[in-house]
Amino acid sequence: MVQTSASFRKDGRDRDDSISLSEVISALSFALDLTEGAVWGHALRSCLLGMRLADEIKLPDEKRSSLYFALLLKDVGCSSNASRMCEIVGGDDRAVKAGAKLEDWTKPHKPKLSTLKLLWGNVLPEAGPLDRVARIIRIGVTQHKNNEEMISLRCERGASIVTKLGLGADTAEAVRSLDEHWDGDGYPDSLKGEQISLLARICAVAQHLDVFSSERGIEAAMSTLVERSGTWFDPELVRVAVLLHRSGKLWDNCLATDSQDDTRRAVLDLDGDRQHKLGTGRIDQICEAFADVVDAKSHFTFRHSMGVADAAKLIAQGMGLPMDRVQLVRRAALLHDIGKLSVSNAILDKSTKLSETEWKAVEQHPGLTRQILERVGSFREMAIIAGEHHEKLDGSGYPNRLMAPQLSLESRIIAVADVYGALSEDRPYRPALGNDEILAIMTKLAPHKLDGDCMDVLVGLLSGDEIQFKPAAAPICA
Repeated sequence: MVQTSASFRKDGRDRDDSISLSEVISALSFALDLTEGAVWGHALRSCLLGMRLADEIKLPDEKRSSLYFALLLKDVGCSSNASRMCEIVGGDDRAVKAGAKLEDWTKPHKPKLSTLKLLWGNVLPEAGPLDRVARIIRIGVTQHKNNEEMISLRCERGASIVTKLGLGADTAEAVRSLDEHWDGDGYPDSLKGEQISLLARICAVAQHLDVFSSERGIEAAMSTLVERSGTWFDPELVRVAVLLHRSGKLWDNCLATDSQDDTRRAVLDLDGDRQHKLGTGRIDQICEAFADVVDAKSHFTFRHSMGVADAAKLIAQGMGLPMDRVQLVRRAALLHDIGKLSVSNAILDKSTKLSETEWKAVEQHPGLTRQILERVGSFREMAIIAGEHHEKLDGSGYPNRLMAPQLSLESRIIAVADVYGALSEDRPYRPALGNDEILAIMTKLAPHKLDGDCMDVLVGLLSGDEIQFKPAAAPICA
């Protein structure tokens, strides 16, 4: 039987002062894996691989922490180009992103059969053969321009979020330069050789090793790494990786079939600052940064998480909750949609009715939100509340069809705030609604689906103009 917000009971694991930065970031890194369609645990495995390379080359201690967080957060900007990728291919952005990491996209004039198969399987899947062939040709002709645009979006956004997290210039630069190539044929700045930061070069090798080993096996990972030595990758780092591989020191806890818990424990053991626990303000900062990651995925949801958090906080205050519970509500609201990073933009940005299969993909996201957040001990209650944001009091919600007695006040507050936020924002199938239209819809849902007391507070806040959802000034991905 699933534990619900109404039945949750705290214990010693639920104190904010009991968690470290690495515990939170390593948990939230699973959300970044979702964005790229990677095998879950990709960021953790990349971190172990990269830190083993760092040990072997005797990376200075003052650089180790920067590398550690760069490896965990290397994909933090990836949601920002998801909508654009969907526009380019006319299909599933996550599938194309995952497949593209296995292809040599530096030679569009000499595409491999595997590259053509990837495109044929994902480009305009509902169109006729002629339209699909025409789109694939166009993608080939514009590939350099598309690569430059896509990678620049990702790198700049990623570096910006890392900076917002206060992780330093070295970490931000490593994230920004992840897709630079040793021979100068990478992006965003065509840097060459040692112009590329050493940390970025390590991240690139570690990423390659995990992606290829997860999809094609260790031998394919190593042979492709050696093949791309001196073109994509730093030859010295390739040499070191080969030595570690041959000595049996590279792959412990780094296979996709290994226990994720064991891999994460190994990653946490590498954090020399783990004894330094996070303060309340730092936790809020991390929640806000990852809310930005979620909202960047689609221009239709730009600022959705922050808007829901603002509304939920005001409703919680209006309901008389104590300050610590208001804080809990706000954090859960900030991260309530983190599981939605698993949903393709072909679904999120669709202007017509979703198919049954597409709805099933959407309905999985609250459960994924809970799975990600509950990896942090003190986030357990937050995880449950955030995972209930689509439940309704009459059992008609999802994913668990919970009933009123199973839903806490905090959960009910976020459900009301989320519905309000969704109706007040543009969607691919309709423009944003005004407050009068929103209230006409929402008052019909209370008290059977939405909590009546929370709705009363929302009505009072709207009548006083205390809630104002800010529309996006411009789409994240044009």
